[in-house]
Amino acid sequence: MSIGMLALIATIPIVSVFVFLVILRWPANKAMPLSLIVTVLMAMAVWKVPGAQIGAAAVKGLATALEVGVIVFGAILLLNTLKESGAIFTIRKGFMSISPDRRVQTIIVCWLFGSFLEGAAGWGAPATIVGPLLVAIGFPAMGAVMVALILQSTPVSYGAVGTPILIGVNTGLKDSPLVQSYVAEQGTTMEAYINGIGGQVALIHGVIGIFIPLFMVTMLTYFFGKNKSIAEGLAIWKFAIFAGLAFTVPYALVANLLGPEFPSMIGGLIGLAIVVPAARKGFLVPKKSWDFDSADNWDPAWTGTLQVDKEDAAKKSVSFLAAWMPYILVAVLLVLTRLKTLPFAGWIQSWVISLENVFGTVITVESKPLNIPGVVFIAVSLISILIYRMNMKAYGRAVKDSVKTVVSAMAALIFAVPMVQVFINSGVNAADYTSMPLALAEGISEVFGSYWPLAAPTIGAIGAFAAGSNTISNMMFSLFQFGVADNIMAAPATIVALQAVGGAAGNMICVHNVVAASSSAGLIGKEGNLIRKTLIPMTFYVIFAGGIGYTAINGFGLNAGTAILALAAGFILVMLYKGEKQNRTESRQLKKTA
Repeated sequence: MSIGMLALIATIPIVSVFVFLVILRWPANKAMPLSLIVTVLMAMAVWKVPGAQIGAAAVKGLATALEVGVIVFGAILLLNTLKESGAIFTIRKGFMSISPDRRVQTIIVCWLFGSFLEGAAGWGAPATIVGPLLVAIGFPAMGAVMVALILQSTPVSYGAVGTPILIGVNTGLKDSPLVQSYVAEQGTTMEAYINGIGGQVALIHGVIGIFIPLFMVTMLTYFFGKNKSIAEGLAIWKFAIFAGLAFTVPYALVANLLGPEFPSMIGGLIGLAIVVPAARKGFLVPKKSWDFDSADNWDPAWTGTLQVDKEDAAKKSVSFLAAWMPYILVAVLLVLTRLKTLPFAGWIQSWVISLENVFGTVITVESKPLNIPGVVFIAVSLISILIYRMNMKAYGRAVKDSVKTVVSAMAALIFAVPMVQVFINSGVNAADYTSMPLALAEGISEVFGSYWPLAAPTIGAIGAFAAGSNTISNMMFSLFQFGVADNIMAAPATIVALQAVGGAAGNMICVHNVVAASSSAGLIGKEGNLIRKTLIPMTFYVIFAGGIGYTAINGFGLNAGTAILALAAGFILVMLYKGEKQNRTESRQLKKTA
């Protein structure tokens, strides 16, 4: 069978997910079982994957689904604990004291605090924390989850203390004789080469990431505002770009000077230290504050089962420091359990549950249960009983509500993640074909040829969408990307960097991230709706990244990369002009009413 035909067939599992979730708008707990069946049939009928291999891959997927379930449960339990204690009321009041503007709150909570959490935890965990927190301070659940998923982009390449680069890219490249020979010819070491790729990743992300906060708030005002206005989101462009720079500048510097472990964490912390005081003083914040319409007027599809009773919460007095203490503890414990230089972290990560050669295959199922971010969330929720002197009846309600939500999420996850693993592990087969993801990538590379830099980020995004992880996408495709770069005489490090950038952007539409974030905010069955929305920033991200990569390799001139960058710059300038025009209109209205 030709590579083109095999690539076309390999798209069927991915297309099935889009058809069921995005086009037919089925809930994930209905769409994913059918997508799993489609993938298994493709694996057996075309790739002739042995039944034992399919079964082993499914078991590995189930183990991963359980780990994701622990993250969802822990995130919901922590929020429900804060809700029962009354701490959420203090947190809500604290954000209102910084700024009543929901656009500012989105940027601070989602872009900056969320990026710090991504750097510490990874696993899609930040969206499961940020989404419910935004719901608790008054956001519609669907809007909260949407912006939380858009967060899963720029900081993702350095999530979990650099795992997508240090484990994903490194594992994909380190054992290849082609790569080893190339690195030796460059007169460097593999470690330095991987760090150099990480530095390029940060520079590409850094350019695009400047505009992601503005993307977040514009989509929020358009999809969830009373006036369905893009201009109302764009009106905060000065503050949004300021916040983008406050994160991306230290982020890119850290990646290039210190390595891949800390860019997102340090970028998030420095960004918070700069932006929060600025927001308090109203620096670059429009004079007219923006808020959602009354909750009574919200579309019922926007809301979920997660509710916070403002009146009950207001009766309990919790100090500002005590209210934030659980999130502070989460941040500290996530860092302590992931820095391998610390003996405590080494002990946590050394406890491994492993099942080797499942059903006689080469597949190994491995889990580090204490290293799952959800375990930290659960531990902190238990500590919170002491912090808030809660009675066990109140904590019992928090546990009960959390269990109900995670059970709903697992109905989709136990099919979604096994489907991914069958797709990835289809390389062991009697037909002697490469795995489905590699067949797909090879087919696309034949189409693009020397224009491959434009497509490289999209391959990374497809990998993340299919695998549910930037790290796994990088493992699958880094060597392939390196090989294509070698064939077209392009800089391999730049092409692999584009893979990593695209893999990060793909997290915005990754099914199990969407399911996990939705469930944590009490929003079940709306996954396709969210993917349709997050496809917009994801598409912008990979096209922009492809233009940057093509130009970096071929230079400025009459070429496709320059054309894409010119279009992106024109689009951004038009948006900023509209934002400034909206600002002036609002200022005139305020003067008339003053």
